[in-house]
Amino acid sequence: MINPQAKKSGATQEFVPIKEIRDGIVILKDGSLRLVLMASSINYYLKSADEQMGILTQYQDFLNSLDFPIQICMESRRLDIKPYLATLEEQLKNQTNDLIKLQTREYIEFIKNFTDTTNIMTKLFYVVVPYELTSISSGLGIIGRMFGKKNNTRDEETLKQFQEHKTQIEQRASVIKQGLNRLSVRVAQLGTEELVELYYKAFNPGENTIPSLGGLAKT
Repeated sequence: MINPQAKKSGATQEFVPIKEIRDGIVILKDGSLRLVLMASSINYYLKSADEQMGILTQYQDFLNSLDFPIQICMESRRLDIKPYLATLEEQLKNQTNDLIKLQTREYIEFIKNFTDTTNIMTKLFYVVVPYELTSISSGLGIIGRMFGKKNNTRDEETLKQFQEHKTQIEQRASVIKQGLNRLSVRVAQLGTEELVELYYKAFNPGENTIPSLGGLAKT
């Protein structure tokens, strides 16, 4: 008997362009690579007019200095308050002062009621760095053949090629980090698990639990 849910899941995966995620690098089905950076925000409207003009000028210079395309994305995500509440609950258990214990319990109830009636959103900013292979052979390209038919020599060659392309895309990421740091924007590269979570939530909005993704993530 065919599992309808499994069939639906398989059909959905056909529309996902990702082949796998390895060493913090997204490998698409066409063999091209993607690296994702998370960027912090700055309080632009709290700056003076001169500071705002300086930020705009530096940002323009940063964009003009790039000789490759980038994609800037913003994600609005509901803030998960559960870890914070768990910390408060733990403090409540260890609290010996009755007054503070009462205040902590009331504060926990206030946070729960407030978050139940109000959607508290947090905004996350990402910079996607692409790397298109200059020569892609038939099928899924040199990266796509990495885990095909077993051949020790071919595996060593394709793994070496992957490492070379990874170095190239990481050099691009370094250029972006330096440019954004001049704007007082902090930048960090997403790892494999963080990328799995990011893309899963992008393709499955509204779901908080991430199931096992099989062979998608490679470490």
